Amino acid sequence: MSDNQDTPPPAAASAPETTGAADAAPRTDAERLAALEAEAAQLRDKWLRAEAELQNIRARARREAEEARLYAVQKFARDVVETAENLRRGLDSLPPAAEGEPELLGKLRGGFEGVERGFVAVLERHGVQRVEAQGKPFDPELHQAMAEQPAPEGTEPGTVIQAWTPAWTLNGRLLKPAMVVVAGKG
Repeated sequence: MSDNQDTPPPAAASAPETTGAADAAPRTDAERLAALEAEAAQLRDKWLRAEAELQNIRARARREAEEARLYAVQKFARDVVETAENLRRGLDSLPPAAEGEPELLGKLRGGFEGVERGFVAVLERHGVQRVEAQGKPFDPELHQAMAEQPAPEGTEPGTVIQAWTPAWTLNGRLLKPAMVVVAGKG
């Protein structure tokens, strides 16, 4: 029996292992907690990025829808502008008002001028604007230079000295550039 007393009971022998296992368990739980917190941080970051991307997509879609609404008639407006220019060409081809001209010619001129004013007013109500170019500095965003001539006296080089057609815009966007003659240097 004395041998039994010298050998520790099996429970006592396993006690140090339990203590070691208990020490290992909190370390594992802490590591798991840290890993879960890191994963939660990554998922939160991904979620925030996805939210930001979704907001960007919504804003882009709103902007594109607004542009489509504003500029959907661009091709039609360009064709209508051509008609307005033709009406102006017709008016310019009439002889200037002169004393003793037939009354019919005066009425015809007045009628066509009224039609042109009304037509341009309708265009303006729908966002189409005529931009006159003559006498203004050349702007490559609005003007297409068709020729360059020596600057007349008192005119700065780079000034539009003759406009064959005006520029036209649709809600601020260039629809058709003005065809112009620009004053060159001496």
